[in-house]
Amino acid sequence: MAKRSSKAGKSGQEVVRRGEDVPGVTDNPATNLLMADVMMRAGSYVLRSFVERSMLKGRYDKKTARDIVKNQPASQKLASYAIAKIATKSLPGAALVTGGILARTLYQRGKARRKARQEGDTRLLEQAED
Repeated sequence: MAKRSSKAGKSGQEVVRRGEDVPGVTDNPATNLLMADVMMRAGSYVLRSFVERSMLKGRYDKKTARDIVKNQPASQKLASYAIAKIATKSLPGAALVTGGILARTLYQRGKARRKARQEGDTRLLEQAED
């Protein structure tokens, strides 16, 4: 059964305790939460680095892919962090970011097609002149 503490929390509400042991390394729940947060963030950084390198390995050798990931400009890291925060804060934010990524992908594909078409036309016109 839950025990009510006589101490009030920051919001003025009473703290409810169940009498169970605190899961984690220490008996202090704040310390356990901090340690879990650090571990999750560290794991996130390692996973992100692995995924980025894996995506680049198809085109570049292992050392070049590692150097590309390692030498990303701070502005690019900040932009990706901000975009990820927007996407994870709310459903409209996620929809906005997803729509933006989709629009950019479609634009780049269309741009590549136009460029390929122009190069093909140029080659054909050069052949016609010969």
